[in-house]
Amino acid sequence: MQYSRLLMSKIPLTSIISRYHNMPKFCANLSFMFTEKPFEERYQLARDAGFKAVESAFPLGISKDDLVNHKTKANVEQILINTYTDTTKGEFGYAAVVGQGWQFDDSLKLTIDYAKSLGAKKIHIMSGKVEQPTAFNDERCENNLWYASKMLEKENIIGLIEPINKYSLPNYYMDSYEKALSLIKKVNSPNLKLMLDIFHLQQIQGDITHTIKDVIQHVGHVQIAQVPNRNEPDTAGEINYQYVFDLLESVGYNDWIGLEYKPSATTVQGLKWIKDFNYTL
Repeated sequence: MQYSRLLMSKIPLTSIISRYHNMPKFCANLSFMFTEKPFEERYQLARDAGFKAVESAFPLGISKDDLVNHKTKANVEQILINTYTDTTKGEFGYAAVVGQGWQFDDSLKLTIDYAKSLGAKKIHIMSGKVEQPTAFNDERCENNLWYASKMLEKENIIGLIEPINKYSLPNYYMDSYEKALSLIKKVNSPNLKLMLDIFHLQQIQGDITHTIKDVIQHVGHVQIAQVPNRNEPDTAGEINYQYVFDLLESVGYNDWIGLEYKPSATTVQGLKWIKDFNYTL
């Protein structure tokens, strides 16, 4: 709840202080939000809206120096960046794609370079689209993730793998939590964790409460959006996000929550949910 409202309540001061310090930390996803302006200008727009931190997909066509310049001027923290992948060609990563080992290696190295310059400590390693996965894809993905984890350990960066639902991205290799958790356990690196996007979780298997409790020890980042239209968490849909935020707090998650949703109107107009949920940026 907002600090001022809590002070006016009858809740004990110690509980107020605890709740205040455990408020969710929201970072704006610049690939989804503030799209009214070119990508590099969104850093300042996020700051003007009150955000202290941002995340994004890999910014195609923008130089590293330009990004760093705009981020520094805006005085925001970059939490996460996706691995380079040419989405204009229908590509969504290379980790599980047989025959594209050189692309995975080049993509990872380029993304690490950008992440280090931007100060990002998390990289979403995208696995790619595979129409009919086989044991060769499984082996390729495991080997690539092991290789990536060793590189990331040296840079003190966390690698994330994210199950994505089949409705949003058909044929994406990383399409289940069982698959993601199995790979995390096989690679067995402190620098490989789970990206838990509640939007995808609901559409892959539902059972949000039990799933969060079961996987939380492996979670390195959380993202949110309403289902099914991927808008703000207070819009009409399947998920009660006030409950989800309380649940995340109860299981001890206190890291950043990425707002990877499509604003239903303008980005700033849509941010009213934060105040309505009694949170602050």
